[in-house]
Amino acid sequence: MGLTIAEKIIQAHLIEGDMTVRGGDIALRIDQTLTQDATGTMAYLELEAMGIDRVRTERSVAYIDHNTLQSGFENADDHRYIQSVAEKYGIYFSRPGNGICHQVHLERFGVPGKTLIGSDSHTPTGGGIGMLAFGAGGMDVAVAMGGGAYHITMPKMIRINLTGKLNPFVTAKDVSLEALRILSVKGGVGAIVEWGGEGVLTLSVPERATITNMGAELGATTSIFPSDEVTRAFLAAEGREEVYTPLASDEDAVYDRVIDIDLSTLEPLIACPHMPDNVVKVSSLKGTKVDQVCIGSCTNSSLYDMLKVAALLRGKTVAKTVSLSISPGSKQVLAMLSECGALTDMLSAGARVLECACGPCIGMGFSPNSGGVSLRTFNRNFEGRSGTKDAKVYLVSPECAVAAALTGEITDPRLLGDAPVVEMPAKFRIDDSAILPPAPADKAKDVEVLRGPNIKEFPRCRPQEDTLSAELVLKVGDNITTDHIMPAGAKILPYRSNIPYLSKFCFAVCDESFPERALAAGDGIVLGGSNYGQGSSREHAALVPLYLGVRAVVAKSFARIHAANLINAGIMPLTLTNPDDYDKLSQGDRLRIDGVHAGLVSGEMTLVDETNGARVPLTCRFTERQAEMLRLGGLLAYTKEKGE
Repeated sequence: MGLTIAEKIIQAHLIEGDMTVRGGDIALRIDQTLTQDATGTMAYLELEAMGIDRVRTERSVAYIDHNTLQSGFENADDHRYIQSVAEKYGIYFSRPGNGICHQVHLERFGVPGKTLIGSDSHTPTGGGIGMLAFGAGGMDVAVAMGGGAYHITMPKMIRINLTGKLNPFVTAKDVSLEALRILSVKGGVGAIVEWGGEGVLTLSVPERATITNMGAELGATTSIFPSDEVTRAFLAAEGREEVYTPLASDEDAVYDRVIDIDLSTLEPLIACPHMPDNVVKVSSLKGTKVDQVCIGSCTNSSLYDMLKVAALLRGKTVAKTVSLSISPGSKQVLAMLSECGALTDMLSAGARVLECACGPCIGMGFSPNSGGVSLRTFNRNFEGRSGTKDAKVYLVSPECAVAAALTGEITDPRLLGDAPVVEMPAKFRIDDSAILPPAPADKAKDVEVLRGPNIKEFPRCRPQEDTLSAELVLKVGDNITTDHIMPAGAKILPYRSNIPYLSKFCFAVCDESFPERALAAGDGIVLGGSNYGQGSSREHAALVPLYLGVRAVVAKSFARIHAANLINAGIMPLTLTNPDDYDKLSQGDRLRIDGVHAGLVSGEMTLVDETNGARVPLTCRFTERQAEMLRLGGLLAYTKEKGE
């Protein structure tokens, strides 16, 4: 039986486990890691706590791309800390302004056939050049930097076959939205999505990267494309052709599900508020007034996207009722836009060109007006993520974004006339001056790690007792995202390295009284619905509840990365065996679970509601390693005891 692309890479990197058993625990050797500054400070505090003197990966890179607004000392202090840790421990450091981690990593470091984990949920962007790239919590990244394995459950394999060719004004973003329409934000859970078929050959690497980037919204473990002559040409243009290796699935590879998409039948699509899978045709919303348009993010900020945007804006003016921002994905992209005159076209049209950073995508500036409609080329439109709670955020392609910016309303971009023809350069402008190499190993001991007053200690993990008695401190519904649990935005992100202060904002979107009530309760349990914890990989959505005393989360189902982060923090993710039992439990009830240690091994527990007498069976299918981690109090405690 043949292998898929992902299975071939897994086979080459397998340290423990049986990859033929779907859902079984496997451990992978990790070649590369990346962090960004919103998650990086905590990841490096965890790395320091492990007591190693040098990272043991082939390449680790620390990016500064999230907290780039420096309205106080906090962000600058974090950047200084990360730079000094990177220099000391053997990590490359991408300076503020050099670009978004996923765009820069694709340009300068990605290697087909290699494994990559990053403390950002959109790390699967690397699948656009044939990497097996996973989003993970910072603690998992710290362990990998220390030479430890990355543990996942062996995923199912989904194949999406592409045929035909995209029509003018139909884009890779529309392919992603079509996949979301078919599969939903839960449809990729527990699976790797492989893109194949003859239609793949019509897509450039930037287009492929857009699609693998959006795979995170499917809930997929990761997404991957073949590495072929299109990949070789991209790497050659980046001056890195020597790292090219061809990768393709075997003809007799077996998939758990196969989906066919004819590219020629697609038309411009749009995701409506407040979920990426709320997808309709752009034409169906014709005439909807638009207040703001944002172009950029790790999804659509490549040179390819930016050149199309500039061509559509050339000689035109943004509608007087619209505010337009453009964020190039990297310094390389910005410099090339400047050299060819495309940047002037953008500025002349009335666009506000922002820093090469994540910016508005994480609510770091450029929030919409109250009640405003914002069209964004981003990957998420969760309620409040933009920084304006009552804004209506839609996800679109760059072409659709430009059409709205010019007309002041949602407009099918096919009405703009002829589609621009963009020719990609044979060679990109290479300038790695903003990527600082670490100190040589023999000089590392002399490097001082610089800490600011906002950088606080990692929250204390506690072993799980055999009986858990706790209050149900919060009951929430379906599709609770990590933005609900631990919001982002310009006012909160600077405190990512200060868990005690950050805790004041935990679940504020759902219940502003939660932090105070959780602390007062001592031990607490949170109850959620389906797909609990979807979205960002931010481990703060586990670490902050840990600080507030949350010992377990009970839900109908969990998103993969968040469940892993809960386990890493020593918090038990427990699933309702019967989802209807959700209605038997009420916020404020007193709950008890006996026989926790045996349940961690057997996979079954019973929750007793001491307030109303209900008995609720729970399922908890943990691996032996995960069960031991939870018993000991989390990944750091486990690593310390086991010496991993």
